[in-house]
Amino acid sequence: MDDTLAIAALIQAVIAKLHKLLHQNITFRVYRRRLLDENRWRASRYGIDGKLIDFGKETEVETRSLLNELLEFVATEANEFGTQNEMAHIERIMHEGTGADRQLAAYERTHDMKAVVDRIVAETYEGLTVSQT
Repeated sequence: MDDTLAIAALIQAVIAKLHKLLHQNITFRVYRRRLLDENRWRASRYGIDGKLIDFGKETEVETRSLLNELLEFVATEANEFGTQNEMAHIERIMHEGTGADRQLAAYERTHDMKAVVDRIVAETYEGLTVSQT
């Protein structure tokens, strides 16, 4: 499965959850853009292995921990949309890293860009049925 599809399904579930909460008159705190930008920068810089700021706890926490909380938060919506496979893929990303992480690991193992490209091609075809014409 493509990482992008899994992330899109997660965003869909988050939006559905927030929509439900809005109709129940339940809201969340609004944080300053500068704080959100800090977490965005941390996510870009450190990826899945980094830490983000949990604004509710006012402390740094493992990114995976926050992702697990998010998956639990939207589990009902994911079930309603039938996107359990996509949520399982998000969990796979948390355990195995992103596509970029896997590409970097392939390069570290081999120091060969062809091996990296071969890895990308193999992942692209993973789970696809390709017919020969």
